Amino acid sequence: MTSVTLKGSPVQLEGKLLEVGAKAPDFVGTAKDLSPKSLKDYSGKVKILVAVPSLDTSVCAMETKKFHERAAKLDGIVTLVISGDLPFAMNRFCTMEGLDSPNLVPLSQFRDFSFSKAYGTHISEGGLKGLSARAVFVLDKNDVAQYVELVPEIASEPNYEAVITAAKKLV
Repeated sequence: MTSVTLKGSPVQLEGKLLEVGAKAPDFVGTAKDLSPKSLKDYSGKVKILVAVPSLDTSVCAMETKKFHERAAKLDGIVTLVISGDLPFAMNRFCTMEGLDSPNLVPLSQFRDFSFSKAYGTHISEGGLKGLSARAVFVLDKNDVAQYVELVPEIASEPNYEAVITAAKKLV
């Protein structure tokens, strides 16, 4: 069992972290229109999967905005932001912040934890149980992981430059 920290306190994660070179498992997330979405819906594109606990926190909100600024305008790349928020809340956040690119897709795992459990980011105990730890995965057009970053401190941001560099190499 892997662990990360939240403000220095250990947080246990369920599952095995997806490794570079591994085929990414499919998962189901709920889009803002309540439709189910999976990796198959983004076939043929490079995918940046951004796992965050909740857009209702400052770090998650900032991270989503930075990925919108840096990745959402790149051709051939789609950024999926996956959180435990309800689709309505995710849609409201994106609308209020002007995050309207078709290449930045908020997905909720409120119905199905297949993403966080299959990718090894599912928080298994404590106050954040059921949410995802902060992580970023870059998948090539064949859904093979080419970059994986599990952020060791949930309250910290990922390495944006490394993520964008990895994604651009795959287009």
